[in-house]
Amino acid sequence: MQCAEVEPGFVRDVLIRDTRIAAIETRLSPTADVEQIDAAGGALLRGLHDHHIHLFALAAARQSVACGPPEVTSADELARALAAHAEGIDPEDWLRGFGYHESVAGPLDRRALDALLPGTRPARVQHRTGAMWVLNSAALERVGAGLASWPSGVECDAQGTPTGRVYAEDAWLRERLGDASFPDLASVGRFLASCGVTGLTDATPDKDSATLAALDAAVESGALPQRVVVMGALEVTPESGTRLERGAHKVMLRESALPEFEALVSRIRAAHEQDRGVAFHCVTRAELVLAAGALRAASVHPGDRIEHASIAPDDLVAMLSELGVTVVTQPGFVYERGDVYLRDVDPADRPWLYRGRGFIEGGVSLGAGTDAPYGDADPWCAVRAAVARTTRDGHLLGEGEGLTPERALALFTSPLEAPGRVPGPLAVGDAADLCLLDRPWAPHSADLVRDHVRMTIARGRVIYTRERSAG
Repeated sequence: MQCAEVEPGFVRDVLIRDTRIAAIETRLSPTADVEQIDAAGGALLRGLHDHHIHLFALAAARQSVACGPPEVTSADELARALAAHAEGIDPEDWLRGFGYHESVAGPLDRRALDALLPGTRPARVQHRTGAMWVLNSAALERVGAGLASWPSGVECDAQGTPTGRVYAEDAWLRERLGDASFPDLASVGRFLASCGVTGLTDATPDKDSATLAALDAAVESGALPQRVVVMGALEVTPESGTRLERGAHKVMLRESALPEFEALVSRIRAAHEQDRGVAFHCVTRAELVLAAGALRAASVHPGDRIEHASIAPDDLVAMLSELGVTVVTQPGFVYERGDVYLRDVDPADRPWLYRGRGFIEGGVSLGAGTDAPYGDADPWCAVRAAVARTTRDGHLLGEGEGLTPERALALFTSPLEAPGRVPGPLAVGDAADLCLLDRPWAPHSADLVRDHVRMTIARGRVIYTRERSAG
């Protein structure tokens, strides 16, 4: 690659051999066996890593109807969106919605969903947190056929009748739906490559062996040209010989049903005995306090991490720093959800929402993910939000928490296996996982948009150019 800006203001030639950077020189003599790429002074960055994403959910969401902001903001708009989507699919097919939030039409249950979508079509709508599905009456009738009892994640009223709300039962739902197929990940892989993404951590907690096999097949076929690390249960891990990399054991904490403390500590120790970190889903103070306390009791493994850390006041930041635990946050939510936070979140908690500078200055290693499809899958949106800290309507959220463009980018270029470790300049021997921009860093840093990505290279192979995409 000729004339690439490898650091701001420093233009060099870069030689890639196999999967590594073999040379960085002021001028390299071209040889016949090496493809020549003229970078034209564009910034050559490390490939971006989305440290928290849900791949199959993202692929499914691209085939589903949006049920929450910004596309849908009222009950009338939701009813129209559901009806329009229903017209485009077979009357017997399930309708699938995603991204619901209570600001649209209040708490959603089977009866509310029945009123929004009259008729006998089965429908399921996922909350924007990803932690809850709401099924209408027709859907409950289908999944409940022949059941002796409902699983614990199916909420029931005092009479034992399901309310339609289903928590953390995705594997059970897939089984009851009778659909063993998985969404095609090729369009997801292409889109992420166009953003400069070369590595992913799938944070979905309840993967079974079939899910892992489907993910491995997508990587093997090139549908997903990125490196893929997978979180999941202790009992289900990638088999040797697959292209998947084992990630942390994911623990979902829900404040309304927190686990017993000693049982949680035992679970952490069991993961550590497998030389595996634990990743805690924490979106409330109480969840974060429990996770930090359990990690302190169990002792900390280098791979331990907190996902989201949505509300983190200074005392909890200090505790996380003392423990040496990494936080993987979602700065994109400041822009995407910030206006709802400003309306619904207690004013006392607003300064601590999805912090940036506060974590870093507090000594906490900080990486980031998009949480797609529950956030925008474009990581450049999250990078911009980490810098500007403004909501969709232009309000400031978290004054003093903004980062420089360079530090915000580092949230996504930190190593896949070590989110939060700030990478240094490109060097000989580094993996050839790279993102080439169509301009130097200085003008790009002024707007930080995906449109400036000209080429993406993963494992030394071009997986995206603006003119064409590979994989």
